[in-house]
Amino acid sequence: MLIWSLMLPVVGMAQNPKPKDAPVVQEVKSPNANVGLETSAPVDPKGYKLGPEDVLGIFVWREDQLSGQFVVRPDGKITLRLFGDLKVEGMTLDQVKDEVTKAYAEKLNRPEVSVSLLRVGSKKYFLVGEVAKTGMFPLVVPITVLEALNAAGGLREFANKKKIVILRGSQRIKFNYDEVMKGKKLEQNIFLESGDQVFVQ
Repeated sequence: MLIWSLMLPVVGMAQNPKPKDAPVVQEVKSPNANVGLETSAPVDPKGYKLGPEDVLGIFVWREDQLSGQFVVRPDGKITLRLFGDLKVEGMTLDQVKDEVTKAYAEKLNRPEVSVSLLRVGSKKYFLVGEVAKTGMFPLVVPITVLEALNAAGGLREFANKKKIVILRGSQRIKFNYDEVMKGKKLEQNIFLESGDQVFVQ
């Protein structure tokens, strides 16, 4: 009986081999999981065209040294380890994935590659003046003037709703917030383009 009683704790430990205070092993995340580098809206991997200052997350399965963040340089290129420069300007995310996979296939056996857009830097618009939230905004998906203003929290209390101006290069495009909200002259509610500056007095 004494022998049996001594064996009981051993059996219990075999059934629950993990000590209560054992450290928890955390799952290692890919470089794509970066805090603070999110786009403001989902990006269409087949439609969004990359440009300078965009930040890519490239993850190569089981190849940590080849994975990471890659900023598109002014010349439209990124530099891949073991491969060299790759021009990605004008490409979609799907196209970059195909090109990176093709490049590493020369060095690795059937590489598994995923590509994501961590931050939009090449396409942006600006809101200035009497808007709840001003500054630079990434132009990820098509957005109208009204949508941009509403997404930024709307106009401030003393904003002049009838004299909003969009600067596009040398053009000055007028926008009347009140008219658009009433369903009038909707043609002035244009889609913003990269570099547009919306001024609210």
